[in-house]
Amino acid sequence: MSDPTLVETVKAAMKAAMKAREKERLGTIRLIQAEFKRIEVDERIEVDDARALAVLDKMVKQRKDSASQYYDAGRNELAEQEEREIAVIQEFLPAQLSEAEIIEMVDAAISASGASGMQAMGPVMGQLKPQLQGRADMAEVSKIVKARLAG
Repeated sequence: MSDPTLVETVKAAMKAAMKAREKERLGTIRLIQAEFKRIEVDERIEVDDARALAVLDKMVKQRKDSASQYYDAGRNELAEQEEREIAVIQEFLPAQLSEAEIIEMVDAAISASGASGMQAMGPVMGQLKPQLQGRADMAEVSKIVKARLAG
């Protein structure tokens, strides 16, 4: 039997959270499910693992932005709620890569594409995105690529 897809894993986690009566966790998982459903309905496609990773990545990024804004506004209880949601969403993402691992992958992509100079930023990021989606903050990856290409 093959490994369950990310969508199936989220579904199973939702059932487990319902049985365990974990209200807050269930709420976050339902948000993930709703986003998958929205994509399936709007785009008439089945959400695959790559797309699911992109969705989860985006959800984490949105919550990090919100949490930061809440902290700036002194609304710590709302910021902490966002952080609890981030923790639940991240359970479904692959383990995050270390900065050293990211730099190694960036260097490999740059040398593989023979890129030099800032005009090569797009192709290098295009090559890295599928490998790093969900495993690294793409904004950070972008900074590393920029620094490496600038020399």
